[in-house]
Amino acid sequence: MPGSSTSRAPSRRARGRQRLRLPRPVARGRRGMDHGPVSAPGPACTRGSGPASTRGQATVELVALLPLIAVGLLGCWQLVLVAHTAWSAHAAARSAARAHAVGADELAAARASLPSSLDRRVQVGEADGDGRVPVTLRIPVVLPGVRLGALTASAGFAPQR
Repeated sequence: MPGSSTSRAPSRRARGRQRLRLPRPVARGRRGMDHGPVSAPGPACTRGSGPASTRGQATVELVALLPLIAVGLLGCWQLVLVAHTAWSAHAAARSAARAHAVGADELAAARASLPSSLDRRVQVGEADGDGRVPVTLRIPVVLPGVRLGALTASAGFAPQR
């Protein structure tokens, strides 16, 4: 091999370096889709990815769903008010029945057992033959102009005279 330096094969070390070349990094978008090699920002790269028709889609969906979310929350709050009114009507009926059993004022006893928000919504009926006193409470509403009616509860005690 004296005199022939041009036909030299690459050394073992040089061949090892050639094998260690790694592929260029690939950008991953949503759902793992391959968008090709990463490139420097330029005129082709704009803020956001994907077609222009999908930009802001989440915002539009949120704006479209906000009224439905609000109606759902108002409906849940109305159910809470109905349950609170039913519970309070039963408590007021028991107080009115106790007052009737001892000969006191039933309306005053019913109002005393109610929260101030329901104080003016109460009506006490006449006691029946068994001493049961009916109490009617109008249901408060979340939206003005809507009427949901009233709840009636009754309770009775034996006369304590």
